[in-house]
Amino acid sequence: MNTQLIMDYLSALSMNNSREWYHANKEEYKKANAEFEGLLQSLMLEIGKFDSSILHNNPKDLTFKLVRDTRFSRDKSPYNPAFRAHISSKGKLPVPVGYYLMIKPGNQSFLGGGLFADMFKDATTMIRDYIARNGEEWERIIHEPEFEKYFTVQGTALKNVPSGYDKEHPQGEYLKCKSWYLEYPLKDEEWKEAEAFLAKAAELFRIMKPFNDYLNKALMGFQMPAR
Repeated sequence: MNTQLIMDYLSALSMNNSREWYHANKEEYKKANAEFEGLLQSLMLEIGKFDSSILHNNPKDLTFKLVRDTRFSRDKSPYNPAFRAHISSKGKLPVPVGYYLMIKPGNQSFLGGGLFADMFKDATTMIRDYIARNGEEWERIIHEPEFEKYFTVQGTALKNVPSGYDKEHPQGEYLKCKSWYLEYPLKDEEWKEAEAFLAKAAELFRIMKPFNDYLNKALMGFQMPAR
């Protein structure tokens, strides 16, 4: 696996973020993308040692396009210079939650987990209800020393505990949330040795698995909205 080829391509795209450059360098994209898919395949094999539910996936089905939706953005750059993937038992859908990976030069890469999307009201309600009923389990997971060493729960949140929930609930701060996710930042230099990266990523994903499992128990029965 040539992770440097991935970083070099993304760095070049970042500096030449135009449709003309992208199409003129389509072969370089194909090579970098093939390396990224190879990296994902190797990463899935490592994750599969503690979570076999993801092993049936094809790396091609887990990645996201470079093209940006600029309709509502001030930034009209046509491409996001990042390779991204979400690995879960049902592929790259946001639910069930799984293991997220983004490679972006400029020390903007990270590993993630949990529910990033906050637009699914049913999912938010299901997780809030589950935390309200199973607060002690939540606290055990997020305060596990190994977990706390690497992760802090993040997410968009309301100013107050929403109506329908005890304002004094012990997990009130988390009931305010509309999303619950984890991020572990990665520096560019951490991509230089593919094997070392794979070992580190797999270990971090192993540590976050109880958090993902908790959210997925809360989301049992959730249906993605029809497009």
